[in-house]
Order: sequence, then C-alpha cells, then structure tokens
Amino acid sequence: MEKHALIMLKKRALKVRGHILGMAARGGCFVGSALSCTDLVVFLYSRFLNITRDNLDDPGRDYLFLSKGHAVPVLYGTFAELGFIHPGRLKKHLCADDSVYWHPNRDIPGIEFHSGSLGHMPAVASGVALECRMKKQDNRIVVIVGDGELNEGSVWEALLIASAYRLDNLVVVVDRNRLQANAGTEDLIPLEPLIPKFQAFGMSVKSIDGHDFQEMEDVFSNIPFEAGRPSVVIAHTIRGKGLSEIENRVDRWFCKYSDEEAGRLIRALIL
Repeated sequence: MEKHALIMLKKRALKVRGHILGMAARGGCFVGSALSCTDLVVFLYSRFLNITRDNLDDPGRDYLFLSKGHAVPVLYGTFAELGFIHPGRLKKHLCADDSVYWHPNRDIPGIEFHSGSLGHMPAVASGVALECRMKKQDNRIVVIVGDGELNEGSVWEALLIASAYRLDNLVVVVDRNRLQANAGTEDLIPLEPLIPKFQAFGMSVKSIDGHDFQEMEDVFSNIPFEAGRPSVVIAHTIRGKGLSEIENRVDRWFCKYSDEEAGRLIRALIL
C-alpha cells in the first residue's frame, strides 16, 4: 500500500473514533464494540467496496451489512467522513427527530438493512448475494458479524446455504475481539477452533490482524479466496482499540460520558 494511502486510512480511522466518542456523550453507545471494528469498516469503505455517496442507489454497487448492529456508531462516523451524511447530524444521536440511533436504520443514507437482532444479517447478505448472482452482476457483498454472534445457529444455517449456492461474491468478516457483552467468548461458549469450523461449512478462510491496514489490503485483494466458495475473514481485534484506558475491558461494551469526559478521551485517542 502506498504510504499516503496508509496515512489517510489512519487519519480517517482516528476521526471516526472521535465521532464515536462524541456520540457516547449524547446518550451513550456501544463504544467498545464500535472501536474494535473501526479500522475494518474504514478500510472496507475506503479501499475495498464500490460504495460512494454518488452510487448509494445504484444496483451495481457493493453491499455492506453490519450484523453486529450495536456497533453502528462506526458506520455513522464513517459515513460522516465520506460525505454520506453531514457530520452535524451526529449531534442528533438519540434525538426523537432523527434516526441516528443505537442500531442501523435505513433512514440513514448508506444503511442497507435494519440490524441489531444478532444472527440475522448473514442470511440477508446471502440472499442479496444470490440475487446478484442470478442477475449476473459483479457486486461484492460483505457482512460483519461479532464473534459472540457466532453462538446463533442462524449464522451457520446461512453459511450452509451460501456454500450450497457457491456464493463466492459473499464475504463474512468476523470481528474477533474475544469479548461478547460482559463476558469472554471462550469463557461463555468456546468458539475455537474457528477456522476448521468455517471450512467444514464450505467456507474459504483467512485470518488477519484487524487493525493492520496493510494486512487487510493484502488479504482482501485476493477475494474470493477460492472460486465457488464464500470467503471468511477472521479479523483479530481489540475491544476499545485506540483508547488505552478501555482497551480489552469487559465492562466497556456500552459507555456514556459527559461532554467533558468525551473531550478528554478524544484528545487521548491514539493511532
């Protein structure tokens, strides 16, 4: 990746993290979860997906579905940076006269589908991928799931269908921060070994550092990993990434700050 592109991604991710913390001062939001996938979302919209503010209704666009819908502040912040929505709209977080809320809502430009009920979006994404395939379109369909969300049986049912229909235009990204709500994934219902589990369901799988933009570039540039197989990217991340005082803390899933606290934390953000 070119040096200036890497610098741009880091700066954009830093600004998005600032937006997330700003929303945490306007009624609170799922800060830890949003920060863990900030680098992933910024990379996908900046370098991988054919989605711009000018083609949001174009049938040929790519699609991103945020299945871990509680992390939606990362979408709001990214959309503000990309010009999908005006940054001032983020100040209406949780206001009754807007839809900038705790879960994705299609009233926000760029949101493809309401989400938040965990385990639902892999099926929706598979359906869209199948429709695009039947129409002989080249769209890429990405769905981001939380690792704790993999406890939902509907995720695995959707993967069986995606594999059966050989949907290699589908990419499942797992935000593997090893925390779900207020517990560790491996302490609650252990998920490992994840790679052979996905492979057994017909997926082609790679694992990456979900905060390393160069590694993302190298891996996503090779999608689909195998012709005729959906791709899975297991992105190892850190809950609360970029804010050292809440990183990897099980009690920092949802946060509500005062304006003063949020301002201090924004100044403490690190690349």
